[in-house]
Amino acid sequence: MPELPEVETIKRILAPQITGQSIVSTEMRNAQVIAYPSPDIFASMVCRRTITGMSRRGKYLAVHLTGGDRIIIHLRMTGQLLVTPADYPEEKHMHLILNLSGGKQIRYIDVRRFGRFWFLSSGENNEIAGMDKLGIEPTDDRLTASYLKSVLGNRKTPIKEMLHDQSVIAGIGNIYSDEILYAAGIYPGRRCVDMKDNDWQCLAEQIPAVIRWGIEVNYMTPEEYLAGKGKEYRNTPFLKAYGHEGQPCSKCGTLFKRIRVGGRSSTYCPVCQKECL
Repeated sequence: MPELPEVETIKRILAPQITGQSIVSTEMRNAQVIAYPSPDIFASMVCRRTITGMSRRGKYLAVHLTGGDRIIIHLRMTGQLLVTPADYPEEKHMHLILNLSGGKQIRYIDVRRFGRFWFLSSGENNEIAGMDKLGIEPTDDRLTASYLKSVLGNRKTPIKEMLHDQSVIAGIGNIYSDEILYAAGIYPGRRCVDMKDNDWQCLAEQIPAVIRWGIEVNYMTPEEYLAGKGKEYRNTPFLKAYGHEGQPCSKCGTLFKRIRVGGRSSTYCPVCQKECL
């Protein structure tokens, strides 16, 4: 699943290409991807509307339209969002096309079909798409050690699992939780209730630092993004912990191990991220 840095990359690449363009028609290949309202109403409401910009909240994208209306998008596990020439070769599993006035298309491709689109008018609440439940952004100044401890400090759930709780911090998933905990020197399975003040402080420092780093290393040109079909990100070679099981830690040389926390895999260094301190 694309996490915040990847979704931010998509926004930065697509926004300049579609802002100022009007949606002249839609091609609905699979109505399942339209979560709200009905597919017919969705198509009628977005047509003949001009795109005024894009924004991101957590892992959600919003395409802003004239009049304050929005198209909300969540890519979920395998969603790909492309801007292509109209004659660009089609990919398999293409479910929605928005034809733009400049001759290009916004194409939505999704192998597993978990991604969803919502059309929200200016007066409709974010709760329809679930965005009202999101916590603060990882780079928000309110993300402090005090905030983390007050929200999570009494929980017996492992910290790795709680970093995935979108109601606490929006946008972090399995990849960046591994990277954050490695940078902070915290064992993924440590229970929140067992965390010390210095752990919360280190976590509060590393969360925004790692997310900003993730955005930076994800940089690519629109041409590179299109060539990768919107699913190949450049951060993989730069990841320091995630997926490195059996490889040496760059800090101490110890081989990374993998455990399961909350049903998800987690890679960690048994020396730099000691299980018991």
